[in-house]
Amino acid sequence: MTDGARQRSGTSGSAKDAAGEKESGGGVALKKEIGLVSACGIIVGNIIGSGIFVSPKGVMENASSVGMALIVWIVTGVITAIGALCYAELGVTIPKSGGDYAYVKDIFGGLAGFLRLWIAVLVIYPTNQAVIALTFSNYVLQPLFPTCFPPENGLRLLAAVCLLLLTWVNCSSVRWATRVQDVFTAGKLLALALIIIMGLVQICKGEYYWLEPANAFEPFQEYDVGLIALAFLQGSFAYGGWNFLNYVTEELVDPYPERDTCQVCWP
Repeated sequence: MTDGARQRSGTSGSAKDAAGEKESGGGVALKKEIGLVSACGIIVGNIIGSGIFVSPKGVMENASSVGMALIVWIVTGVITAIGALCYAELGVTIPKSGGDYAYVKDIFGGLAGFLRLWIAVLVIYPTNQAVIALTFSNYVLQPLFPTCFPPENGLRLLAAVCLLLLTWVNCSSVRWATRVQDVFTAGKLLALALIIIMGLVQICKGEYYWLEPANAFEPFQEYDVGLIALAFLQGSFAYGGWNFLNYVTEELVDPYPERDTCQVCWP
């Protein structure tokens, strides 16, 4: 009697384990801890990064006029929106973490995926994070040196500490990483809101000479194709980060859209 009860209990437990294993994909999976708010925070926090506070100067200098600078921002924004829509489709079609690596590996094979990952780990992401960390340290130390530039060694040391701290947070807990991301995203949004409000105040005071159509394309230096291309590069860097959510697809609570919201009647 007891053996039968144990056997039935074991069968029920095995069925539950099998069902749970089937739901998780039949293997070890990342814990789903990233909700909708944190997912939006990852995208917004990575797009609105240090680039938005650095790139406008480069765009304006290389575009040679205010009107051309506005065109650069609009074109790079449209290209970024198209790329984000494509990645949203890829994210629900291939629901795997890894972003570019996962897609290249599934489509072109393991060698191409390995090369993409190797280039990203050794070249792309270290340089990108180094620029962001140096920008952060420059903003932190600049008020301490109002009459001169901060020392290079101090900038590098603070940037290295920042990178090590964020690496430790990301390795320790996904939840804490998303919380830190949310806090810094809110801070960057507040800073941008302050800049926008001050710009609107200046426009209301009559400071809109360079925004008038007759003066917008008046160059303050000769137009150059190479400089304009560099302006597009600066604008693209400011929009960078729109694909970061696809690197943690498996950690999203619900990566799929609601399928019941759109009723389509097929013949």
